Amino acid sequence: MTDKIVVLSTCSTAEEAARIGRQLVEKRLAACVNVVPGARSIYRWKDEIEDAPESLLIIKSRRGLFDALRAEIEKLHSYEVPEVAAVAIVEGSPGYLTWLGKELGAHE
Repeated sequence: MTDKIVVLSTCSTAEEAARIGRQLVEKRLAACVNVVPGARSIYRWKDEIEDAPESLLIIKSRRGLFDALRAEIEKLHSYEVPEVAAVAIVEGSPGYLTWLGKELGAHE
């Protein structure tokens, strides 16, 4: 098991997703953020079923940075309750995991 995580979040536009992704990388809260436009989300919100286009953020970070990363997303995001869900990276190629650690800096 590694200390690395993938955090998922969605945004209403590709522009918002790119802005949040860039900020997370600039602050070294994420080593890399993939912006995947063209997602479609179907969910219940305030007793209504919504069907909305979104852009998916795939954020690579580490567990020790999760609280700061979550706070930054919540600060920058237009949604009242943005998705911020972390999934553990159980294994990964050694070179990639080393690169992630280097790019995340000495936060902890």
